[in-house]
Amino acid sequence: PSVAVDTAVLTVADGRLCVVVVPEGRSGTRRLPGTFLHEGELLAEAVRRSLADKAGLRGLEPKQLKVFDSLGRDDRGWVLSVAHVIAVPVEALGEATVVPVESVGPLPYGHQEIHFLAVAHVRAAYRNHPDPWRLLGDGPFTLLELERLHRAVDPDGTPLRDTFRRAMEPRLKPTGEFERGTVGKPARLFTHLHT
Repeated sequence: PSVAVDTAVLTVADGRLCVVVVPEGRSGTRRLPGTFLHEGELLAEAVRRSLADKAGLRGLEPKQLKVFDSLGRDDRGWVLSVAHVIAVPVEALGEATVVPVESVGPLPYGHQEIHFLAVAHVRAAYRNHPDPWRLLGDGPFTLLELERLHRAVDPDGTPLRDTFRRAMEPRLKPTGEFERGTVGKPARLFTHLHT
């Protein structure tokens, strides 16, 4: 079999969870950034190369998600895909094309399955931990900003406001400062416990 690396790069843009897509050859069909492994190349090197060459992204270190090896997943032949995932702030994506995860449409080369698994993986991480991929950066941020981020990542899995606050506030570090330049009572500012 041939070995490929394919990466789902997720972010939140305009209040929605989005994924980076790149055009596929002359057809212009969307797909995830990916490439075939070169002889003597490590998987992580191939991932970095594909993100730079296909999406203009540098400095990202995606994590391995799963190996996809079903025989019919790629119409080019038997291709093992080592799928990777990363979620980054939208500012880190420069000119890369992002589309909402629900609007991606069909993806070639078995990328649809990778996309679905990556979205489920990131959403699961956001159910129990405050901004585990640091899409808000290292802070400071308000609980409302954190809740809006979680709701963008996982609209169906994020609990109602009071339940969300009770679950997340003990896992955050208060800065002792308050939001400035707002109308009404200023909100407290927090950072992550581990920065």
